[in-house]
Amino acid sequence: MAEAGKVVVVTGASSGIGHACALHLASRGWRVFGTQRRPPSDGAAPAGVSMVAMDVDDDRSVADGIRAVHGRAGRIDAVVNNAGNAWMGSVEDTSIAEARAQLETNFFGVLRVCQAVLPIMRAQGAGHIVNVSSLAGVLGLPFSGLYSASKFALEGMSESLRHEARPFGVHVVLVEPGDFATGLPTARRLTAAAERNDTYRAAFAKFKVQQDKDEAGASTPEPVAALVAAILASPRPQLRYTVGQLGQRIVVPLKRYLPQRLFEFVLVRALGL
Repeated sequence: MAEAGKVVVVTGASSGIGHACALHLASRGWRVFGTQRRPPSDGAAPAGVSMVAMDVDDDRSVADGIRAVHGRAGRIDAVVNNAGNAWMGSVEDTSIAEARAQLETNFFGVLRVCQAVLPIMRAQGAGHIVNVSSLAGVLGLPFSGLYSASKFALEGMSESLRHEARPFGVHVVLVEPGDFATGLPTARRLTAAAERNDTYRAAFAKFKVQQDKDEAGASTPEPVAALVAAILASPRPQLRYTVGQLGQRIVVPLKRYLPQRLFEFVLVRALGL
């Protein structure tokens, strides 16, 4: 197959969407290097995937990780920027330190990886960068304001980078998943003030009930992996792709075409607020 021998780096490949992408791409003939924050244990790598220690929050770790992959493989044809985390709490209850931690991984982590691989891809005259965003990067979700902010920032940066990188044969793409059964919900962190402040407690509880229901009914992330594989096989991919339940993906055209007041009414009802 055409993908045989091509090299891809998948960040956050130890679980969830990243793990699914790494396995699927390996099955399609890609030479896959998955990254995780801590050094991988012997025998812990998914089948067909070489695991590399990389902390996307750390400049040197990213530079060393990309250098190591390039040294071993001689090229990097694609990157799937999937590593991320999620904080929950009202905007008022989010400290500046917590906000910085959220953007450090979800935005600056992606930026670090992009900056590390771009010189390699430019020299090759080809490459794909797939940045895993979220439907929360299309609309601001209540009690996930800084998570949405990190994804909004990622969307804007990716749009700009797409224009800048295109003349060098590098394609930049955004994937916007809805809810999938991954480790993100259980790893989600609450802001410290959210557990002390009663101001938003009732509304937050209602939102959390609906969110937990949506996530409990979500499918495993193989559809995201299949979409990523199709994007990497495309010589002219689009800028944005949504993936997930139709009832969630529909928010993208609704936000674009409905009057704002009507859209907010529909959203509030859907979120159970």
